[in-house]
Amino acid sequence: MQTLRVLTHIGQHPNVGAVLVVGLGCEQNSAHELAQTIGDFGKPVAALVIQEAGGTTTSIEEGKTLCRKLHHRLQEETLRVQVPVKDLVVGLECGGSDFTSGMVANPAEGLVADTLVDLGARVIFSETSEVLGAEHVVSRRAADDRVREFILDKVRGVEQATEALKVDMRCTQPSPGNMAGGLSTIAEKSLGAICKSGSRPIVDCLEYAEWATKPGISFMDSPGQDLASITGLVAGGSHMVLFTTGRGTPLGFAIAPVVKITANGQTATRMTENIDVDLPEALSRRRSLETAARNLGEFVLAVAGGQLVQAEKLRHREFGFHSIGITL
Repeated sequence: MQTLRVLTHIGQHPNVGAVLVVGLGCEQNSAHELAQTIGDFGKPVAALVIQEAGGTTTSIEEGKTLCRKLHHRLQEETLRVQVPVKDLVVGLECGGSDFTSGMVANPAEGLVADTLVDLGARVIFSETSEVLGAEHVVSRRAADDRVREFILDKVRGVEQATEALKVDMRCTQPSPGNMAGGLSTIAEKSLGAICKSGSRPIVDCLEYAEWATKPGISFMDSPGQDLASITGLVAGGSHMVLFTTGRGTPLGFAIAPVVKITANGQTATRMTENIDVDLPEALSRRRSLETAARNLGEFVLAVAGGQLVQAEKLRHREFGFHSIGITL
């Protein structure tokens, strides 16, 4: 069910112009059925089944033909239009965190999130394991009991799952890279991570890859693994993802721009080709956090208008989602 939801929502995503669904022919999720569901959403779509096409070479040739037809339809039908900021859906992510993430980068991202929410946009933050130790702070912002209990229940679930594996999350996190970056406990890491969600009431709660439908900020249950979390955010409708990183990461995504933000000057210099917005001057207080957030907000609007981010320029097109349960 979760696999089907992710693939369907990715296919229906506004950033996707047309879809070619490729299947083997005997898997549980039928390529033809998935194509039908995506097509019902009004998207140009075709299905290619390898067993029906006759193997590798013929499948490649048929795939090329189908892609040319889809591309031709896009050229005839696609029209670029202006939309207000309230129509934006923005995902929030942090990874490769260090002490600068919680001090500057995440708070700056949080101020941008607040501004977007105030303008009527939809904003999603996730990473349930990175709420652990700060759940009492996040749950106080819940707009109602349903959202509050969802957050607390999902955090409890993460801790119970790790305990079943004889692992103590509160003592084994942060990761070695986080610790090298100056973070000492999961609570410290989480208190910095939740800053990216801003300060506005949390109006909705979402299972992994569910659409965000309410204006305001929503919490999505997802793992802390960066790529799996980003996939959930984009499948939930995010047009772009704002990704803070103190240690640095080159990660991008297949169908959405991932904006890399750091407040670590050394990272900004060492990984300059991967960083879009650097905020070390806010860390040294040569400029205010509010000014840094304003500059970040302007960059977000530029990306929404079509400006490429570094991950896109480098052709980072990663994709991978969270699977649940055992593999049979």
